[in-house]
Amino acid sequence: MSETSTYTPPKVWTWEQPNGGEFASINRPVSGSTHEKDLPVGEHPLQLYSLATPNGVKVTIMLEELLALGHESAEYNAWLIRINEGDQFSSGFVGANPNSKIPALVDHSTTPPTRVFESGSILLYLAEKFGAFLPKDPAARTETLNWLFWQMGSAPYLGGGFGHFYKYAPEKFEYPIDRFTMETKRQLDVLEKALADQPYVAGEEYTIADMAIFPWYGALVLGRLYDAAEFLAVDDYKNVKAWAEKIDNRPAVVRGRKVNKAWGEEHEQVHERHSADDLEPKPAVESAAE
Repeated sequence: MSETSTYTPPKVWTWEQPNGGEFASINRPVSGSTHEKDLPVGEHPLQLYSLATPNGVKVTIMLEELLALGHESAEYNAWLIRINEGDQFSSGFVGANPNSKIPALVDHSTTPPTRVFESGSILLYLAEKFGAFLPKDPAARTETLNWLFWQMGSAPYLGGGFGHFYKYAPEKFEYPIDRFTMETKRQLDVLEKALADQPYVAGEEYTIADMAIFPWYGALVLGRLYDAAEFLAVDDYKNVKAWAEKIDNRPAVVRGRKVNKAWGEEHEQVHERHSADDLEPKPAVESAAE
């Protein structure tokens, strides 16, 4: 298809495989499992099934922040779900999340166990369960939830829109890239203005709103998402960048970003996390003396 060709939609759309793009193998127009496989269950009440994409990182940051506050019952097992290999279509994962998207959490401290899916829902569930990172004052709580839901509604334009057409689509076309670039920059400007006179997105407190927004927009302005920092001129968003750098330096965030990561520098990868020891730096292996 050329840049100038016009696509005429058929009367009835049908699925043709493959449809191109880096994630084509996991995209399909039907839901449900493709194979039988139970999810593993570790020793802790909280069982997380995830991958260190932005949506997955939200939850591991939250869990590490809860542990840093001293909430011992926030200990968790984090199991790696390799989405490129279709782990999210196992019968066990579909039982935890019928939408087959990471992350999924199962809380075994309840009877029966409680499944929680959608990253924003998991953040809210954990905040309410542990009474942390969600203000009790009604106005401040509402403002935090405003921004949490802003992220859930806005990030698909950044990820599935801008990220897909700019980074992953098999062909590059001007219209979708321009359309979603414009929207991404508008969203960054929304955050830039919100952070002009307050330290965190929802106000004076660090909340689940920051944990939701940072893995997407923080990663973007820090140059970790879609190789698009120069293209988007992220240095123009000085307030967003300062906020992102501040959060990025939090020890719990440093730890949370490593969990369920299976790419990049080896020292940043922790495929599975079953105890705090899994996040401790590994000693360097000395080479044998000649």
